[in-house]
Amino acid sequence: MRFIWILCFVLMSCKAENTLDIQGHRGYRGLYPENSLLGFQKAIDLGVTTLELDVVISKDHQVVVSHEPFMNHKIALDAYGNEITEANETAFNIYTMTYDSIKLYDCGTKINSQFPFQKHKKLHKPLLSEVIDLAETHLPNKLFYNIEIKSKPEYDGIYTPQLNRFVDLVLDVIQKKNVVNQSTIQSFDVRALEATKVKNEAIQIALLVDENESIAAKLEQLTFKPEIISPYYKLLTQETVSKYQNLGYKIIPWTINTVGDINLMIDLNVDGIISDFPNKVIQVKSLKK
Repeated sequence: MRFIWILCFVLMSCKAENTLDIQGHRGYRGLYPENSLLGFQKAIDLGVTTLELDVVISKDHQVVVSHEPFMNHKIALDAYGNEITEANETAFNIYTMTYDSIKLYDCGTKINSQFPFQKHKKLHKPLLSEVIDLAETHLPNKLFYNIEIKSKPEYDGIYTPQLNRFVDLVLDVIQKKNVVNQSTIQSFDVRALEATKVKNEAIQIALLVDENESIAAKLEQLTFKPEIISPYYKLLTQETVSKYQNLGYKIIPWTINTVGDINLMIDLNVDGIISDFPNKVIQVKSLKK
């Protein structure tokens, strides 16, 4: 009987380990320009299970993969190759540009001091549809997409469309590409999650919780139960993870980049890890076998 109990424990442990969702944050930001087709390709080649990315909207209503609804001075040069400054970056408002114009901005050659080992190449911000096409060409029906809607009340009508229109445009791409069952919509903006749930109940929802927020308080802002809670990783303890998993939630924290923190999150038995260095997650996971 003791042998059977031990065997069951080992099998359960292996199952939990093998189902860890490894998400490449903004593609593979640690080593390649963020939210770029090159970064997504390298993440796919590496073996991630999910591509994590952010979306905004252009003037001509294209769903653009970008962390900000403007050209971030840390990663972008203007259409003529000139520096963009922190003081004027919000003037480069993506919602006021057609996608043809957006493609003129170089978002791949500038050195990002936060990630000194990034490989650099002249690249532009891709469309959500292009990322999905890339992934489905390489691994059809195998990869998952964790898509963050970058909305805020103060952005409405200025940096982004009104919220319902924003959500409609994103869902339209997901539905046309036939990846609803492979997609998760995440956001810090509970309005976006509510709108998504009303418009398409089949898509998984991930509630993003910021470092200065409470998981319990953020959950209370929703009128429904999301499938995933995605908090800043330092909000998690063994007790917190167990509590919410026992309530039926998956726990997928962000953004875990050091080997020590990756080890800790795996030991806490989280359901997935979002990392700028998915290679480290894969390496740590393999060493824990």
